Amino acid sequence: MPPLTVLSEEEGMFRDAVHDFAEAEVRPRVMAMEKASAIDPTLIPKLFELGLMGIEIPEKFGGAGGGLFMTAIAVEELAAVDASAAIFVDVQNTLVIEPLLQWASDDQKQRYLPGLARDTVGAYALSEPESGSDAFGLQTRATCRGPGGGWVLDGRKLWITNGAEAAVYVIFANTDFAKGYKGITAFLVERGFKGFSVGKKEDKLGIRASSTTELILDGCEVPAENVLGEVGKGYKVAIETLNTGRIGIGAQMIGVARGALDAARKYVKERKQFGKPIAEFQAVQFQLAQAATELEAARLMVYNAARLKDAGREFTQQAAMAKLFSSQVAERVTSVCVELFGGYGYTKEYPVEKFYRDAKIGTIYEGTSNMQLNTIAKLILK
Repeated sequence: MPPLTVLSEEEGMFRDAVHDFAEAEVRPRVMAMEKASAIDPTLIPKLFELGLMGIEIPEKFGGAGGGLFMTAIAVEELAAVDASAAIFVDVQNTLVIEPLLQWASDDQKQRYLPGLARDTVGAYALSEPESGSDAFGLQTRATCRGPGGGWVLDGRKLWITNGAEAAVYVIFANTDFAKGYKGITAFLVERGFKGFSVGKKEDKLGIRASSTTELILDGCEVPAENVLGEVGKGYKVAIETLNTGRIGIGAQMIGVARGALDAARKYVKERKQFGKPIAEFQAVQFQLAQAATELEAARLMVYNAARLKDAGREFTQQAAMAKLFSSQVAERVTSVCVELFGGYGYTKEYPVEKFYRDAKIGTIYEGTSNMQLNTIAKLILK
């Protein structure tokens, strides 16, 4: 069921292009990627060719010159077919390119943005074994080697999306634990840097084709010019980036819910019980109507948050609300869709069980539902 929201001509054409791409290039690969627990390497160049890996990169750096709203459109369309392909694109745009656009020096933009638009996958590394929701409790240490001598990073990062495919990482470490979170600094780390390696890849419930890995920093040598923003201001980079990233997750969740609902709408018209299609039973109709209504409400929240961000308006509360609600809607809608398929919905013969599994992560990553509630409560009570 296509979005009911009015889009500009350019936005509509972009959505149609991503939709057609998802059907032609992603859908035929979905089950093979699911079984392999890896994104098809032949799909990655196609994502770059269409411009989906550099939506927000300015044209002068080889990108599409779009905004966050365009990213949300792309993520939704991809997620309606495969959530793993959607998060692959989402992380690149909202968690890697966004902080570079806001915090990188002119030299860093020249060095990294063209590659990120052309062929380089990026990843964002904040979480650690002992710091999840308490993100600023991270233990990765950055030691200064003296004026102009660069930094040495030591520690482990966990739950890193795109970790297996990335060549450049936004990594957070503490340069002075005595200062608490004000010692946290963001670094641009390349895969080839001495002391850097990719560790264990997680075996997950959902988004199985999306790589989720450990990163190991064992005396990782980082040049002084690869500090992103200012030393000790990494907490601002982290917070503002995640605020944006929540909108991307919201778009992913409405795409997942939409994909499941589309499959269910088709199935109930074909499945017959008691001599007629089950779509003719009011109980089934009401479940679909409720699901479609909640999905549209979630979409409007996500779209509004993205529009606010692109307009330079305050959007933190709206982003948290959109992420919270869309992830809840995705869980409810995909669950209903599994039930509408009956026993078939519990098998891998039909797609809804995958959408159901893929939906769960929305309440966890880039800030759990409880953390979204915490953010919303603080903002409405201040």
